[in-house]
Amino acid sequence: MDRRRFISNVVAGIAGPFAGVACAGARGGAKPVPAYGPLRPVRDLRDGKVRLHLPDGFKYRSFSAAGEKFSDGSTVPGRHDGMAAFSGPGGSAILIRNHEVTGPVGAFGDKARAYDPMAGGGTSTLRVTRYGEVLKSAPSLNGTLHNCSGGPMVWRAWVSCEETVNGPDVADDFSGGDNSKLTEKHGYLFEVPVHGTARARPIRSAGRFPHESAAFDPSTGALYLTEDNFAFPSGFYRYLPPKHPVQAGRLLDGGRLQMLAVKGAKRKDLSAGQPAGATYAAVWVDIDDPDPGFKGRPANDEAVQAVGKQGREAGAAIFSRLEGAVYHQGTVYFVSTQGGATAQGERPPSGFGKGRGQVWAYETWSERLKLVYESPRSSVLDLPDNVTVSRRGTLVLCEDGDGDNYLRGLTRAGEIFDFCRLEPIPGDEGAEFAGSTFGPGGHTLYVNIQAKQGRSIAIWGPWERGRF
Repeated sequence: MDRRRFISNVVAGIAGPFAGVACAGARGGAKPVPAYGPLRPVRDLRDGKVRLHLPDGFKYRSFSAAGEKFSDGSTVPGRHDGMAAFSGPGGSAILIRNHEVTGPVGAFGDKARAYDPMAGGGTSTLRVTRYGEVLKSAPSLNGTLHNCSGGPMVWRAWVSCEETVNGPDVADDFSGGDNSKLTEKHGYLFEVPVHGTARARPIRSAGRFPHESAAFDPSTGALYLTEDNFAFPSGFYRYLPPKHPVQAGRLLDGGRLQMLAVKGAKRKDLSAGQPAGATYAAVWVDIDDPDPGFKGRPANDEAVQAVGKQGREAGAAIFSRLEGAVYHQGTVYFVSTQGGATAQGERPPSGFGKGRGQVWAYETWSERLKLVYESPRSSVLDLPDNVTVSRRGTLVLCEDGDGDNYLRGLTRAGEIFDFCRLEPIPGDEGAEFAGSTFGPGGHTLYVNIQAKQGRSIAIWGPWERGRF
């Protein structure tokens, strides 16, 4: 399909001003709904262990856990994170999955192909059945660092995001790893094709900052980016490549990086509690130096703010920990993990931001920003992270909370519901959901458990009975 026809088809699918979930925010935010029914412990069809609590009728199988082997005999790394599903042959799904490994621990897979042979993060690509049976698997990007999330591209590629600015030119970060052992600068985007392996070339013009997710707008060719700067203010960015990626067949370097600001309100603090349905006109400010190099190995806390400070000095808005993002019908939905007000009787989480989460919507063609939902308390929504969207337009939110972690749905009608609860893992209180993505045809929801021994999971069942 040529670019003009492709874009026309995309624009035709945009369903009016703030359609879908964003429309629900005008009615005062989400409300609880039973949806699929109560959750019960369900055994993993792989080995009989209980890993998930699901509604009646749903089944799952785990696969490709850390420490197992890829088809080429190399070892699967841990810290499974962001992921996308693409259609494969014979009804299979091709999954491209991040591994959020940090520190100079050495590259997995073939070190000769690594961007930085000392860095332990990257992506793996798997072809799996609708029931979580692995048909083929292999490393697809290695030698990168702290690959958190990213986003699927319509030209059948995954953009993987490094959530760090580590490198030999920056002092050590919170993990205690020795940055002097790294051979390359980090903090970039990398494109991974559905077939084969990545070229491991960073998109430097898209910024060197703690990237989280990427959401592509096919009507304009812009790539929207979230920043998860844990202890400091974060920003919402867009990268304007020098050529429309659909026409170019890939994401090109050499474009322009910008940061969102609220029109008429410099450095507007959107991390704090907001009124229901709050809506703002957005403008964009340029980042003059998107790829800073550092001299004298500055403190990591200084380096990690270098790009964001440029935007805020020009008036960009302040957010708290922007994580998951997804494009749907002319709108980019993105999550502020610790945004909002602190609920009465609760303690604020550590890091920048005092709330339990916000969901924002940016309408790309009208350049308006709207608050879709703000968590009233942790029992309703607790630190949302990765996000995807179902065929019915319901958002799937992965939690990264302090207690039990859920997959929750936020419907087009503004209803929030519990779909799945993670069984606590003894000795691994930090285990969480990540990387939710529906496979071809919507039969299977693939999701990762990010844990000390991470793994991927395929979930299927009577989707038609509820809101997904």
